[in-house]
Order: sequence, then structure tokens, then C-alpha cells
Amino acid sequence: MHNIRFTDRFTAQFVAMPFVFKPEQWYFWTFLSFNVISNMPKVSTSDFRNGLTIMLNGEIYSILEFLHVKPGKGGAFVRTKLKGVVNGKVLEKTFRAGENVEAVRVERRPYQYLYREGDIYHFMHKDTYEQIPVPEEKIERAKFLKENQDVQIAVFAENDEILFVEIPDQVVLEVAQTEPGVKGDTAQGGSKSAKLETGATVQVPLFINEGDLVKVNTKDGQYLERVKQ
Repeated sequence: MHNIRFTDRFTAQFVAMPFVFKPEQWYFWTFLSFNVISNMPKVSTSDFRNGLTIMLNGEIYSILEFLHVKPGKGGAFVRTKLKGVVNGKVLEKTFRAGENVEAVRVERRPYQYLYREGDIYHFMHKDTYEQIPVPEEKIERAKFLKENQDVQIAVFAENDEILFVEIPDQVVLEVAQTEPGVKGDTAQGGSKSAKLETGATVQVPLFINEGDLVKVNTKDGQYLERVKQ
């Protein structure tokens, strides 16, 4: 298996990770890294469009907004707002008109979560049924991940490097542990801690009981509503 991690605009780090996989174990036998020259295609600022992904300072960014500016004096330029595909950072960047940047093709592919072994999560492609392992560090909000849940996996299309796993913004999970609800608590305010079936802990209304299904916002961990079974 080969993963490529970009370290700057011109080079990429190639990491070879031979391993032996068994259903009950995961082994990383060797880690060998060396630099290779990146050959990503170049695009001009005249080709900018919303949603285009580019490499900037070793990070992949998507163009949210752009504006071509031709001042009365001085050279023309392009003002952009970018969002990091992996790091989520939003920044503003100005490019000279006609400046070339490296274009990156990022694909989001449909997968289903199967099971976990330590810090390694296993997913199956929804169409090809191919199974792949993903380290926990590349999974957004892993604590809300439930077996058989559908997710989107973003990959660098040039070499199939996994960038991150994106789970739905809202999920329905069963309450595994919480203090018993008390009759009449529905009309009262307040909340209590509840442990969900995935191990995540959230604050829920006082009337929620163990075994209830609750809808949770995975972005901020907020309880949304109780779901009828």
C-alpha cells in the first residue's frame, strides 16, 4: 500500500507501508519514506472557478469565492476566499493575474463503515465492495461512527490517497446509559449526560431513557430530538 503526503508545492513524500493483515490484527511492518517530484497539473487564475481544488503551501484548498480585479494603476489580480479540504481553515489569498497554481483532483466516494480494530477503521465501497482500512486520525467525528453507517471518503484522485472520512452531519443513535427519566420532566428544562451506543457522551433532556433513539448533530455534539422507534 502506498500513501502520498504532500510536504510543499514541489515535492511529495512517498510512504511505503508493507503490512500483513489478519481479521484479528493489523501490522505495520515497515515505514520507508523518500521524496519524489510532484507532477500535478498547473492551472492559471483565468481558469479559477468555485469548487476548484488547488495545492497551496502543502495543503489542499477549495475555492469558495473569487474576483478578478483590474485596478486603474498596477497589475491585475485575483482575490479569492479558500477553504482547506483537510484542515477546514478559511483564508483569503490574492494571486497575480495569470499566475499558475497546482490543481488537485479530490473525489468523494461512498463507503459503509464495517468495524474497528484498535485505531484502524474498516470501510467497504458501496459499489465495488472493496474494503479499505483507515486510521482514526483521518476520520472526522469518529465518536459518532456506527457500524453499517454510510460515509463519504475524500481521496486524492491521482493516487487514491485517503484525505479524510466524512460522516453525516446528523445521526440517530441509541442511548446506552443515562439516569432514569422522571415522569413530568418533559415540560421542565434542564439536561443530563447520556452515553450513546458508539461511546460518545452528549447532553439530553431529562425525559430521555436508556434504549431511546436520539438524533444528534455530529458537528457540535448537540442533541436534536428523540426519534420514535
